[in-house]
Amino acid sequence: MSLKNDSLNRRMDGSSGSPNSGEPVFLVIGRLRRPHGVAGEINMEVLTDFPERIRKGAVLLVGESHRELVLESARPHGKGILIRFAGINDPETVGLLRNELVYKAAANLPKLPADEYYHHDLLGMQVFLENGQKLGVLREIIETGANDVYQVETEDGKEVLLPAIESVIMEINTDEGRMIVRLQEWL
Repeated sequence: MSLKNDSLNRRMDGSSGSPNSGEPVFLVIGRLRRPHGVAGEINMEVLTDFPERIRKGAVLLVGESHRELVLESARPHGKGILIRFAGINDPETVGLLRNELVYKAAANLPKLPADEYYHHDLLGMQVFLENGQKLGVLREIIETGANDVYQVETEDGKEVLLPAIESVIMEINTDEGRMIVRLQEWL
């Protein structure tokens, strides 16, 4: 099982967290930093596991208003990438986008292979023990070096941390919004 992160979920109102029912989900893929050169390029900090999807012709959503801009070019630069949007050809105009977040609509993300999940697919899932007893709701995914850790909030408001490993996470059903887990003695 592996997770793919396209960073934060964002709601239509710009706040983070799970969307209201039927509301589109926007995922942060980068943050615009500073203009570069005189041709309208801007440095973008990459906040996605899929930087290869940031390429010419992609429609990106910029800022809290989700302004649609077409990517004219993208190239690696240091720890980020330099991008240029169609119709923006000078540093002054592109500089107005400084510090804005860059989003993609979750509906436009490619399907993942079996046993791979986007974070937004799991957050809010109902978590059950093997015997059918409800444990709680998956509230947060903590990324660690070895494996991710799922933070589950129990019905009485307590926190249970579960390592995202095969011996603990028995089943994930995104269609039903359910996860079945096996608590280990060492938990």
